[in-house]
Amino acid sequence: MVQTASSSTRGVGRVLVVVYAILALAATGRSVFQIATKFDAAPVAYLLSAVAAVVYIAATVALVAKGPTWYRVAWITIGFEFLGVVVVGILSIADPVLFPADTVWSYFGRGYAFIPFVLPILGMAWLYSRRAGVAQTVTTGA
Repeated sequence: MVQTASSSTRGVGRVLVVVYAILALAATGRSVFQIATKFDAAPVAYLLSAVAAVVYIAATVALVAKGPTWYRVAWITIGFEFLGVVVVGILSIADPVLFPADTVWSYFGRGYAFIPFVLPILGMAWLYSRRAGVAQTVTTGA
């Protein structure tokens, strides 16, 4: 059972979780539609959108869940997201032929108002600000 962390559902943490959840729904819907209706047109792009959806779902759960393991999972998923946005963003500009259709991360998330580029930066900053609380949880066993 996943226990929720009260600090992750207040203030900035709440906003991050809501935005990640919305992006998870949007990316999931987009990738399912693309894969189901036009997969042959751009399989790599559509599979990347599906990967982004899985990452956003995992990040959403990890941001809400409590404990040092979930904190690490949040860092991993958000770090992977940032790396994906940067790599796919650069490749989509450098060689647009690689992505004949946009992914969630194409052009640094241009199709989503660049939120996929900004969100992991904010997520990593928020996680960094919570590091003391997570360390305290590990040492006290709370």
